[in-house]
Amino acid sequence: MTPSLPASVSSAYDAAYTASLNDPSGFWGSAAAAIHWDVPWTHVLDDREAPLYRWFAGGELNTCFNAIDRHVLNGRGEQAAVIYDSPVTNTKRTISYRQLQDEVARFAGVLRSLGVGRGDRVVIYMPMMPETLIGMYACARLGAVHSVVFGGFAPNELAVRIDDAEPKVVLTASCGIEVQRIVPYKPLLDQAITLCTHKPLYCVVLQRDVHRCELTPHRDMDWHDAMAVAEPVACVPVKATDPLYILYTSGTTGRPKGVVRDNGGHAVALHWTMQHVYGVAPGEVFWAASDFGWAVGHSYIVYAPLLAGCTTVVHEGKPVGTPDAGEFWRVIEEHKVSVLFTAPTAFRAIKREDPNGTFFTRYNTSHFRALFLAGERLDPDTYHWARALLQKPVIDHWWQTETGWPVAANCLGLTPLAIKPGSPTKSVPGYLVEILDDAGQPLPPNKEGAVVIKLPLPPGTLPTLWRDDQRYIETYLERYPGYYLTGDGGYIDEDGYLFIMGRVDDIIIVAGHNLSTGSMEQALASHPDVAECAVIGVRDPLKTQLPVGLVVLKSGVTRAVDELAKELVQLVRDQVGPVSNFRQVIVVSRLPKTRSGKVLRKTMRAIADGDAWTMPPTIDEPATLAEIESALRTLGLAPQPRSPIGE
Repeated sequence: MTPSLPASVSSAYDAAYTASLNDPSGFWGSAAAAIHWDVPWTHVLDDREAPLYRWFAGGELNTCFNAIDRHVLNGRGEQAAVIYDSPVTNTKRTISYRQLQDEVARFAGVLRSLGVGRGDRVVIYMPMMPETLIGMYACARLGAVHSVVFGGFAPNELAVRIDDAEPKVVLTASCGIEVQRIVPYKPLLDQAITLCTHKPLYCVVLQRDVHRCELTPHRDMDWHDAMAVAEPVACVPVKATDPLYILYTSGTTGRPKGVVRDNGGHAVALHWTMQHVYGVAPGEVFWAASDFGWAVGHSYIVYAPLLAGCTTVVHEGKPVGTPDAGEFWRVIEEHKVSVLFTAPTAFRAIKREDPNGTFFTRYNTSHFRALFLAGERLDPDTYHWARALLQKPVIDHWWQTETGWPVAANCLGLTPLAIKPGSPTKSVPGYLVEILDDAGQPLPPNKEGAVVIKLPLPPGTLPTLWRDDQRYIETYLERYPGYYLTGDGGYIDEDGYLFIMGRVDDIIIVAGHNLSTGSMEQALASHPDVAECAVIGVRDPLKTQLPVGLVVLKSGVTRAVDELAKELVQLVRDQVGPVSNFRQVIVVSRLPKTRSGKVLRKTMRAIADGDAWTMPPTIDEPATLAEIESALRTLGLAPQPRSPIGE
């Protein structure tokens, strides 16, 4: 279904959305006026090599200047740019825009002294510390291309990314901290470099007091020693179409897939979203509780808040366990956070530990304005729980690593729309989202199909994959000519609201019926005793696949599992229908997830089906899969080969 444009402009959202589709060059050209350009562009939208579209061709700018130096020049030098809050080390630090400018300029001098210049790559393998952000901006200042790899990734995964990006320099730290567990980074990096074909010339190592490491002579240098003798470097203008960074999609094995983000479109789009999507004004505190290694960390910890003149929070902790389920509320009160952006899994963890919101009542969050959730599907039960607790807007929004900023959202800075739990609302200006069937034909309202976006994608999205235009075309553009394939399935209702039901590969076939596991998960999550859930499809010789539900119960629930399972099965039958053939429920202590909070459904399916699989490099707690495997075996699933747990 193609959403119809409004016949008459009745709101700021309608006006912006209509203008963005009818005149994208005019719309984004106007938005670009908020950015400082060293050389004006010649084309807002360059379609001369379509479907490889480029934005602001001919223009030159520097992202670091726009995010830091510009604000110092305009009088924000003493405003807080970064607030670092680390409950795992009991450390807090506030960095002003002027201080950040100085540290970034000097670290850019460190990189330049090591031979890094415009277009060179730098791999960053670091924890949630201000120095990681400083390293990213130092690259941007020089016109170099950074590639952040999630700290703690296994050596092989790090190695394939180093080989693909071919960096001159790697930035790392002696360790990261996962709650109370120290993760030494340097041995992992050393192993990765041993595995690499491409050998970086230098490694700059940030030594942490909680764990120090040995440096390799002639290759490694101490971060602080290098900074002590560094000369500051000015910003280097680059082409708007030059790459700012490469971000490899999480869980990649074999040949990595590097999403490229350019400088010009990225700066324009992210600056625009802070005001119009998130409704945040310059000077306010914005907190994205994510990690630098993910797209959210790049866009909404590092770049967007500072492009908009806001204060960003760098939090080295978890929603629970550092030390308790009140951690988010403490940070919001202490640092006067206006808007929080995190993943639904964070709130499910808080809900599980503190279902009655007792910790929340201990803090003053009166200045807190809105919660944005993304990264996975927001089930209605979690939405209602968060909304009732906070008594503030809870905004479900949907986007991807590839898009870099929201595709669908309730835009608080335009005209807030009515909420429909389970929906990220409507397309953000710049995106035309449609639902297509297998033949590429538009589907009517409420009919599930492939979620696609009409080309050209707006600025700030991926223009291509690193050194692989053809793979970009084959992966995202070939399936439906004229569209970008999101890989997600869903539908648009009669009011134009988008519903994302999960990845296309989460559609299961039961006795000839295509069924969404998302709809079954929605039913399970509505039960008052369920904190989290996942549904996977396992092979069945008669019906092709059958669904199995895995549920995590809220803290304090002690009911008989058999009785609860019957209720859950009935819920799915009532809400999805008997066609689902939903009969099996397993209660587990936790679901296996990546460190960004995504449930590892594909891995669980492989275990259940007895297919070969490898331990995902992004997994948060590897031992969780052992419990899942054991539980599946009680149902007669998970045959040989056994998993490589412990490898």
